[in-house]
Parts: sequence; C-alpha cells; structure tokens
Amino acid sequence: MKKDLLSIKDLSEKEIEDILSLAVRIKKNPLKFAEALKGQTLALIFEKPSNRTYVSFQVGMYQMGGNAVYLGPEHIKLGIRETIHDVAKTLSRYVNGIVLRTFGHQNAVDMARFASVPVINGLSDLSHPCQALSDIFTIREKLPNTKNITLAYVGDGNNVCNSLLYACSKTGINMHAGVPEGYDPDKDVLSGAQKLASGTGVRIRLFHNSRETVAGADVVYTDVWASMGQEAEAVERKKIFRDFQVNGNLMALASPKALVMHCLPAHRGEEITDEVIDSGNSVVFDQAENRLHVEKAILVKFLGGKK
Repeated sequence: MKKDLLSIKDLSEKEIEDILSLAVRIKKNPLKFAEALKGQTLALIFEKPSNRTYVSFQVGMYQMGGNAVYLGPEHIKLGIRETIHDVAKTLSRYVNGIVLRTFGHQNAVDMARFASVPVINGLSDLSHPCQALSDIFTIREKLPNTKNITLAYVGDGNNVCNSLLYACSKTGINMHAGVPEGYDPDKDVLSGAQKLASGTGVRIRLFHNSRETVAGADVVYTDVWASMGQEAEAVERKKIFRDFQVNGNLMALASPKALVMHCLPAHRGEEITDEVIDSGNSVVFDQAENRLHVEKAILVKFLGGKK
C-alpha cells in the first residue's frame, strides 16, 4: 500500500527516525545509493517558485540513478487547465512518485487521494514537511545531545512553523513559537503538537513577545514575514513584525552558542540581519545542503528504492 508525505503529522516517531537514520547513511556515503532509484521517475509539480526544493529533488533523483520531470505552472495549471483528479490519474501511469509544491493544502490532499503513486508535499500553505525533517537532521548534526534543548521560532506562524511544531513534538525538542498577535500558527496544529508533547515531556509554548521566546534558547529560527501569495501584505507586515527581527540584540538573550537557522530565501535586513545570518553560529547553509540528503532518504523510503 502506497504512503504519502503531506505533513509531519502523518509520520510516526519510528518513521521519522528511520528517515533521519537513512539520511545520515546517505550523506556519509552517497555512492552506496547511486542506483537506489535506478529506472524510477519523479514528477515535480510546482505552482510556486523554488530554489532548494526543486534543485534538491532533481539532483537527488539524478544521484540515485533516477529521473525527474519538472511541471511548472505553465505546464499544468491545476484545477484550471485540468482537474487534480485527472492529473493524478494520468501521472500515476507515467511516474513512480509525485512532489507537489502548491498553495492550498487541500490540493496536496486531493493529489494524494487520487494518485496511485506516493505524493510528497514539497510545500503548501499549511505544511512544509521536508523542510522540518531537514531542520531536525541539522540540529542533531550540530547538537548531538538534543535532550532538553529548546528551539525558538520567531516570526510568522506559517507552514514552516506548523511543521516544526509537529517535528519537535515528535523528536523530543522543546519549542517556543514567538509570533505577533493575530499571526499564530494553525490552531489545530498547535493543539495537536501540544497534545503529542504532553505524553513525552516536551514543552511546546506560544508567545507574543520575541524576547520571551528567545530567552535561553539553544536554536533560534526565523523565516520571511510575508510568504509567497502574501506579497500584498508585505508593507503592513514589516510594521507589525518589527520587534520580531532576529538581530544581535535579540540573539544576546539566547544561549551564547545558540544555532541560527533560516529555511531561506532570506529577506536580509527584515526578519534577520546580516550580522546574524553570516555569524559563526549560523547553520543556514548547512540546513540548505541537508535538504538534499534528507529528501534522498524520503525518496528511497516512499518510492521503495534499494536501501
């Protein structure tokens, strides 16, 4: 029976550990996996622009002996030129898996419902599971002992924040989500993550003050204030989010060796300053690299490649 990856919520703790353990092996010795997906093809349906997601999946398939086919907005126009039902049914006859990068999360749900091959969410407005898994991988790589550490997320309660809430609650990392009032993460995601965390001793807390969010944190994470599709709100959001900028003054409240993370692209001088993103504590580009290794592991697990 095929399995889809639409949200971290879909994964058990064991499945997360299996993906991360496989990613460690792949990163350490990629040549051992050079034929893991030999003869397989992945469809990349992208309704949104992309750098890391597109390149990492494309390169990942190539490095494991497979092939990727890019289908941008000009090719398909989901729900306009052709229904999601028909796209899913057709592509399932051609390819071994589908990565969908879309706006509404329901598009990913519908694609998975109608496709007979695995569907991986490459980003939706609600969820960004591949990013969050790569983030946990990076944190563990840099902080081998993650017991009792705290990740402080500062900014908009967006898809990345939602996915980190689930990921942290399932991997034993405390999380502080610091957002302006009215910009909270999805309420169902927050309550779901807190419920999961209550059984494991993990603390998931919501703040509306950036200084309280970051105080003593071991990891400080931020993302753009206006995501794709919210460009019309950018000017207003700059005013509202002003006190949530990750700068030197805010980082002084975190642990002295606190990691700095950003999923990119970064709007330097807005949500994060140059002095922070380019500092010795920044692991932003290690984070970006690890998208490749973790997504290769996801592909092997979900497409049924040779391990």
